[in-house]
Amino acid sequence: MRVLLKATLDTEKSNEVIRSGKMADLMKETIDHIKPEAAYFGTIDGRRTALLFFDMQDSSQMPPIGEPFFMELNAEVDVCPIMNGEDLAKGLSQLG
Repeated sequence: MRVLLKATLDTEKSNEVIRSGKMADLMKETIDHIKPEAAYFGTIDGRRTALLFFDMQDSSQMPPIGEPFFMELNAEVDVCPIMNGEDLAKGLSQLG
């Protein structure tokens, strides 16, 4: 199932990780592990945010995917199912 992971980073903790020089490596390791079809980084509501779109085969993948954000960046993490245009068209075609 295609999902969106939204990680909203704690400012103080992410400042600390950036100053230590570890942020680039942490993000690279995370992306290499998750293998998202797309990854975007920016600010939402004034806080550093990562948006990762990827295929989750099983809900048991949530701990190894989310915990680095919790543990290393004190982030708020949301994971939700999403659709692309083809998925939406398929779903709508099933409506009566």
